[in-house]
Amino acid sequence: MKARRKWMVLVATIWIQAFTGTNFDFPSYSTQLKSVLEISQVDLNYLSMASDFGKLFGWCSGVLLLYFPVSVIVFMAAFLGLFGYGLQWLLIQRLISVPYLMAFIMCLSAGCSITWFNTVCFVLCIKNFPNNSPLALSLSISFNGLTAALYNLIATKVSSHDNIDNASYLILNGFLPFITSIAALFPILQSPGNNLQIDDTDNKDDAHTFMFLYILAAITGLYLFILDTPSQNLLLVAMLLVVFPLVTPKIVYGLKRAHHVEEQDYSLVEVNGYSEFSEEQSTSVFKLCGFGVFDKMMKKDQLMVVGEEHTARMLVSRIDFWLYYIGYFCTGTIGLVYSNNLGQICQSLGYGSETEAIVTMYSTCSFFGRLISAVPDLGGLSLATGLIGICSGFVFSAAVSITSELFGSKSTGINHNILITNIPLGSLLYGVLGGVIYDHHIKGSKDVAFVGGSLVCMGRKCYNETFGLWGCVSLLGLGSGFLLFLRTKMAYQDYYQRRNLVLEETTCTL
Repeated sequence: MKARRKWMVLVATIWIQAFTGTNFDFPSYSTQLKSVLEISQVDLNYLSMASDFGKLFGWCSGVLLLYFPVSVIVFMAAFLGLFGYGLQWLLIQRLISVPYLMAFIMCLSAGCSITWFNTVCFVLCIKNFPNNSPLALSLSISFNGLTAALYNLIATKVSSHDNIDNASYLILNGFLPFITSIAALFPILQSPGNNLQIDDTDNKDDAHTFMFLYILAAITGLYLFILDTPSQNLLLVAMLLVVFPLVTPKIVYGLKRAHHVEEQDYSLVEVNGYSEFSEEQSTSVFKLCGFGVFDKMMKKDQLMVVGEEHTARMLVSRIDFWLYYIGYFCTGTIGLVYSNNLGQICQSLGYGSETEAIVTMYSTCSFFGRLISAVPDLGGLSLATGLIGICSGFVFSAAVSITSELFGSKSTGINHNILITNIPLGSLLYGVLGGVIYDHHIKGSKDVAFVGGSLVCMGRKCYNETFGLWGCVSLLGLGSGFLLFLRTKMAYQDYYQRRNLVLEETTCTL
């Protein structure tokens, strides 16, 4: 019975992720926020950075989870979001007037909420699926990429199809995560957690259940991606998100009992129990390097064992962690900054009315990227946005599993939040860089327009230089990721060889 409860916990994390990726719809109301506060593009980028800045405090949720129940952290996150987004809605409606610093704190509170929700989901997936945590994490995190599409659908259905009040997104951002937290409370309280006992039968059942859940996730994403928002059915989406994930594990277990299907054990990641590493194997990859300096650099402080537990102090002292940090800083973070600036990018190209559709495309493509762990026309913008969404989504989802594999699963809640401190730093650097270039073009160009009471740069030149610089930074991330691959390659090879040997011995004994 306890083994069955873990699927309810996984479904609860799917609900949480699906309705708490509230940073994706920032472009939908950022123009109104800019107009109400009467600020420049640089100042607006500071506000979008404030939401990412909340990730600097994500480690707090990891520490609090060591002392408080998960349900307490969930509602703390919900209240942080309700406070941040609720006050932003009052500000845009001009019901209150606050200084810029207070608006920054509102966005900071909202950003903390997102990170705390994510930490809860990471910890629940790793605890309840120790043998298949990459599958559980990827499935859960992928639904975070659907938030913008879901919110756009709900906003469309509750408003006139021709006139969506962008401020309504802030109402949804504040209240939907809170409602979702209440709905997810019962499954979370029923979590088997550390008392979960896993046997071979459970692992066999997991293979089929995950397969059906992934198919269901792909159907949900395709439905939201292919059909235009007015044509989508809210009830059908609710069934795909709520009803079908709940009943799928029961159907799979029922079919298994009815047909008595037996298969081999299914496990993607099992990082415990292998503490030895062959030094002879570690030298083979360096023979390809050809020169001593690079050889020494690659061998220094090299990771020897996959899954070795790291404290926060050990983590920040490892070269592999900093290669990982730079790779994330130069790739996934740029994708987030791009999404935060989509509102102004669409405006500069003359597609301001298509902002919600472009944001939905980015969000949904990010979903597919997670699920599989500067052109002037609208089609080119859509294609570029989709590709960036897929790539950044893959990075976001895979990063949690990589952190768990490289630096241990027990401290993932803290270690991964240390990693994502690069997001606010990157948001500050890349966002301010883009904002300075954008404001420079406004001052030195005649191609400007007044939109909502503020000046808007028009044309490709507004973001051409920014895209070029972001592309160069991404190449640096690629290089860092490749170095990390070389340094950890032998540790992974050793791990898989030992695991295959164990599986062969188990098969022989059976």
